[in-house]
Amino acid sequence: MAVSPAAVSDPIAVDAWAPLRRTMFRALWIASLASNLGTWIQNVGAAWLMTMLAPDPLVVALVQVASSLPFFLLAIPAGALADVVDRRRLSLLALGWLTAVTALLACLSFAKLAGPATLLGLTFAIGVGGALLGPALAAIIPDLVPRGEIPAAVSLNGISLNLARAAGPAIGGAVVAAAGSGATFAVNAVSFLAVMLVLRRWRPEPLERKLPPEELFGAIRAGARYVRHSPPLRTVLVRTGTFVLPASAVWALLPLYARRELGLGAAGYGILLGFFGLGAVACGVILPSLRSRLGVERLATGAALVFALTHVALGRFPSFAPSAVSLCVAGGAWLALLTTLNAAAQIAIPSWVRARALGTYLLVQFGGLAAGSAAWGAIAGAVGVRESFGLAALAIVLGRAACWRSILTDGAGPDLAPAPRWTDVEMVRTFAPDRGPALVTVEYQIDPADAERFARAMRELRSIRLRDGAIRWGLWDDVAKTGRFLESFVVESWLEHLRQHERITAADRAVQAIAQAFHRGSEPPQVRHFVHERIPEKG
Repeated sequence: MAVSPAAVSDPIAVDAWAPLRRTMFRALWIASLASNLGTWIQNVGAAWLMTMLAPDPLVVALVQVASSLPFFLLAIPAGALADVVDRRRLSLLALGWLTAVTALLACLSFAKLAGPATLLGLTFAIGVGGALLGPALAAIIPDLVPRGEIPAAVSLNGISLNLARAAGPAIGGAVVAAAGSGATFAVNAVSFLAVMLVLRRWRPEPLERKLPPEELFGAIRAGARYVRHSPPLRTVLVRTGTFVLPASAVWALLPLYARRELGLGAAGYGILLGFFGLGAVACGVILPSLRSRLGVERLATGAALVFALTHVALGRFPSFAPSAVSLCVAGGAWLALLTTLNAAAQIAIPSWVRARALGTYLLVQFGGLAAGSAAWGAIAGAVGVRESFGLAALAIVLGRAACWRSILTDGAGPDLAPAPRWTDVEMVRTFAPDRGPALVTVEYQIDPADAERFARAMRELRSIRLRDGAIRWGLWDDVAKTGRFLESFVVESWLEHLRQHERITAADRAVQAIAQAFHRGSEPPQVRHFVHERIPEKG
């Protein structure tokens, strides 16, 4: 799997090369480039080996399914795990697994013992390692560069990935032609060691925790609540899913297209993939200019439509030159759209839930690739490869039309820097921190003329409470006293409420200040805390 990490807070970089002056980022970038090359070299070997073992369209497409399905199954648990445990150690564990499994696949391939089931099974196992590594490694990047350089770091990682996509397939095709598919697996196993060496040298500053770390299932629930109550992030997930499902046709069917329609061998197939990567690299150079001229939304929509047109061209003009040009354009559109979607997702993610939110994004992206690849393999078996490309183009256009109301956030996004903690609660007695549920109430005195505007402001605050841990929220109008309102929210436990104190961001504080500005009492809004009391059974 490709290990280029990604994290964005501002989609426009001032100094595109500044992160490379950071020693650890530079080392990780170079190691990731090597690993990305190994990944694309292996992708060619695996796809080509399957066309020889079982040249059925559905079976060939299952290679992509086996690679992507683990991300669908494990992305959210892996993201939660990366937010709970030491991300460096988790990354090293995943890289060790990837190295061992890929080396095993190389040995079996050299020994002619890798059949279709073995290839699919070990490809799935490699995907498991990738699913564990992806969220953890992505969440590490903001620890390596200052906040202002994060966008530049993401752009550089995109360049790394697409340089590998441009050169790796051609190298992979040459390696297959010279030494067989087993050699591509061996190269990839060695490439993972480069990233391991860099991470072993890195010594991050230890985190100062006032509270115990979250337990895994609680962290998963907290991450799911955040996604559910974050409209900007949900928009990105919808746009990603409706694009990736039909767009996966090119990854699922290109090996058969190269063999059957173009009559190419492994080297020719690798060159075709290289054109895709070249287009992505070229687009990466001009992407900041395109974004500033078109804006995020028009850029994303235009890239999706261009990608659809390249599928039409692949189906209508099955010869090498038009296919190479089409794939070059497709590579640029793919990079432009997915980079834009990734940036829009990341500007909505605070640090406390970073890996979990990235895990959800990976779930949608790779789940779409897995499901789409299986579907397009079956469709191609029924109607043919060229006809399937035409259907995929239509599906991309229909997917964009279906979510026309989902508009991406433009600009730098809200300030997600941690804000000063809420004031600690003065407690008159102690109890187990996991006791719950906990109820929090906030009493406001509002001018009746401001009641409607106050309610609208509280609607924004409601989203924050629910994103940060509340399981229920309500706003109550006192029928006995005009202008007295009571906000209430319930949290799973007292400990989870204390975590809400640590999760608040500068943007959250600003929303809270707007709501509290309507308060007309002589004292600040009165906050009360309660924990659930068990009622004893009748004795």
